[in-house]
Amino acid sequence: MEKISKTIRFNKLFNLYGKLLSSTQQEILESYFCFDLSISEIASERNISRAAVEDALSKGSKKLEEYESTLHLLENNEEIIKNCANLKKNLSNPKDLELIEDIERRLK
Repeated sequence: MEKISKTIRFNKLFNLYGKLLSSTQQEILESYFCFDLSISEIASERNISRAAVEDALSKGSKKLEEYESTLHLLENNEEIIKNCANLKKNLSNPKDLELIEDIERRLK
């Protein structure tokens, strides 16, 4: 279960910060976390060594975590989604519910 949680987290981080990585790191992290390719498959596809793939994954993942530790976008988004869910429980006006659902859609 830990691998799934880690993959979900990195997909979220990648969606928020992926464009800040080098194009090579973007492509390798996307192949690994989004398309679930193995390190060997990525290395073979790109005609590079497994070590080069592992290095790109390590450095790219570390950068994503550094961006999050500085900017806290994922943490803030998840807190807003949680707060929206709590608000929805106490709202009865359909217009208010629509506004909350719009906020949730934009954050996901």
